[in-house]
Amino acid sequence: MRLLRPTGPTARSTTSALRRRPAALVAALLAALLAAALTLVTPPVQGDAHGHGGPKPTVVLVHGAFADASGWSAVQLRLQARGYTVYAPANPLRGIEHDAETLRLFLDTLTGPVVLVGHSYGGAVITNAATGDPDVQALVYVAAYAPAEGESLVQANELGGGHTDIADHLVLRPYPGAPEGDADGYIDPAFFRELFAADLPRHVTEPMAYSQRPAAVSTLFTPSGAPAWAEIPSWYLVAGRDKTIPPEAERAMAKRAGAVTREVRTSHVPMMSRPDVVTDVVLDAVRATS
Repeated sequence: MRLLRPTGPTARSTTSALRRRPAALVAALLAALLAAALTLVTPPVQGDAHGHGGPKPTVVLVHGAFADASGWSAVQLRLQARGYTVYAPANPLRGIEHDAETLRLFLDTLTGPVVLVGHSYGGAVITNAATGDPDVQALVYVAAYAPAEGESLVQANELGGGHTDIADHLVLRPYPGAPEGDADGYIDPAFFRELFAADLPRHVTEPMAYSQRPAAVSTLFTPSGAPAWAEIPSWYLVAGRDKTIPPEAERAMAKRAGAVTREVRTSHVPMMSRPDVVTDVVLDAVRATS
């Protein structure tokens, strides 16, 4: 295809002008290219998965004792499928103060709003780690501890008049550097499914029982710090058939925190047996606070 060269007075005038102002032409061209590049690499501000305004929060899932972050897998996949960035960092299980500081340092590496979700002892960790953090827009407790200031987990278990037999079935083992009188606590594998995950099939709970992440027993007796739920909107999913934390205690903690509360008839691990419900509760928190 042959290109036709423009002729006539107008063409000569334009060509002459371009020859006189090459620097201006190059500057204009570079400005246009830069604007186009910024349009391509700058992500748009997104609403949440339900069309609400504002950037999507990062969801951080915190596991508790006797388990690890893999317990969140089904919930994590569901949230990621809806476009959320989801982390499930390892919880050291060395003590409330230590574990909360570990989580704080992790949160400091993130940008933008955050929704913190805690299961079991992980609830005590988020309760302490989120205090004073302006980026945490919601707390979600899943069959979790939400202790008051100065309250230990042993004391929290007694709220509402409930009872748990888990202390009678702990196996204690030493760990390096343990303070005098401290040890790692495991649930006796013979009682693991009954106490922790009775609504999961045995082929799932059997390996869980022998691959537990133990927690320092001292975590049960350490007073909690100022609770983040006093400042941050909270949601709570009560596990109605829980034999690790008494459901009565869960209801009492949820009420005290002023949490939006939902109950499901599961064992202590609803994020594994009912990940759809847990995902819905997290999304409720996102919708209400975005």
